[in-house]
Amino acid sequence: MTAATKILDPCCGSRMFWFDKDDQRTLFGDIRDEQHVLCDGRALNVEPNVIMDFRSLPFEDGAFKLVVFDPPHLTRAGRDSWLRAKYGILTSDWRDDLSKGFAECFRVLATDGVLIFKWNETQVKVSEILALTDQRPLFGHKSGKREKTHWITFMKRGE
Repeated sequence: MTAATKILDPCCGSRMFWFDKDDQRTLFGDIRDEQHVLCDGRALNVEPNVIMDFRSLPFEDGAFKLVVFDPPHLTRAGRDSWLRAKYGILTSDWRDDLSKGFAECFRVLATDGVLIFKWNETQVKVSEILALTDQRPLFGHKSGKREKTHWITFMKRGE
């Protein structure tokens, strides 16, 4: 991490929504480092700068101005499915995992820093997820054909 690094994406996956997938201000992390060929022949590469677990981030308190938290949102997916390859999968302890993930993301976020949270509620409702943190969102937006993907913005409150 350099002094220019101000953004953390601890679940970067294949960096699907990033315009600049190599943004120099961003540290891209993930628990996975793997390559896949999708059914249509496209490559799907999960290649983080640093292997990390969002439940236990290896950074000092307040180290980032912006955190992008896009954890896996699936509780079920076929072992070799493209959905699992693309998004990852939650463990059976997903409530505890995501609660720890929120706590860690807010811990490494500077006071008044911004957390962008992305969640697809196909299998788990966003209301169940927001109940896992005591931080309250400022605003959000639904997207996608069925409006199942939520983009939610938080600003970390001071202690």
